[in-house]
Amino acid sequence: MTNNLKRRIYEHKNKLIEGFSKKYNLTKLVYFEETNDVFSAITREKELKKWRREKKNTLIEMMNKDWKDLSEEYNFY
Repeated sequence: MTNNLKRRIYEHKNKLIEGFSKKYNLTKLVYFEETNDVFSAITREKELKKWRREKKNTLIEMMNKDWKDLSEEYNFY
């Protein structure tokens, strides 16, 4: 969850944040959701983290069938 997706993408692509993405060299944005409500964003993030990988992959492929880097497509950086 972030309030600034452009900044967050920059941090991940430049490996500035310790954690899962840096550890596994994950730099592509393949899925995101937007909301103006912080509480619902946190709730949704917790919900998604409980899902099995297969269900997450299905969700991603509904929006981004080819797993393209959406940060390039949407000019987030």
